[in-house]
Amino acid sequence: MAHRHDTPTIAQVALIGLFVASLVTAQLTASKVLAFDLPVALPITGRELVLPGAALAYALTFVASDCYTELYGKRAAQIVVNVAFAMNFVVLALVWSTIAAPAAEASVDPDAFATALGASTNVVLGSLLAYLVSQNWDVWLFHRIRDYTGPEKLWLRNLLSTGTSQAIDTVIFVSIAFALAPAVLGVGVVLPLEAVLALIVGQYLLKLAIAVLDTPVVYAVVTFVRARTDADEQAATA
Repeated sequence: MAHRHDTPTIAQVALIGLFVASLVTAQLTASKVLAFDLPVALPITGRELVLPGAALAYALTFVASDCYTELYGKRAAQIVVNVAFAMNFVVLALVWSTIAAPAAEASVDPDAFATALGASTNVVLGSLLAYLVSQNWDVWLFHRIRDYTGPEKLWLRNLLSTGTSQAIDTVIFVSIAFALAPAVLGVGVVLPLEAVLALIVGQYLLKLAIAVLDTPVVYAVVTFVRARTDADEQAATA
């Protein structure tokens, strides 16, 4: 008979599922640039906040990874992050192979399908590199802070690890997807510096707000899962 700990818990599966679902959504929505009017003018962005469409979905991956890291440890979180990185290529291969396959007459417009789901080379390069660097930094810094503070101050390691990793991710993604890759590869339009900075600021402001607002969520998830785990262990030993 297998030991009960050999079976993944609902919390583990749910957090990994949230991480992967958010990551795939971010990959497929990254090429659309969003614009929101602001009640006041901000430096660089002015009265309009512009950000890639993947900003919200990608920010949720940090919520999932911080909960997972706190509950199951650094090594387990690194496995999830790096396996999910490899799964990015599976998603891209499936999408691009579907785009390349011949379409039936009754199908949706193949060009519209390709435009909607076929992420550009620039976006793919930017998102993959940004993901690999920022997610591993998030896990590493989270546990580095935990080594100094002990199990207390979850709010501190959540804010610092997510806040800094989001900054790293934003700068890498926007710089590569909208400036460096178009200039080097000659694919797409190189945005002016002002537009690139506006995208960086807009995306980071949203991610930073989510990092602050998600702290109670991380606390609630971690507390709930630990309470359920303790209750299950007590029931098993009774």
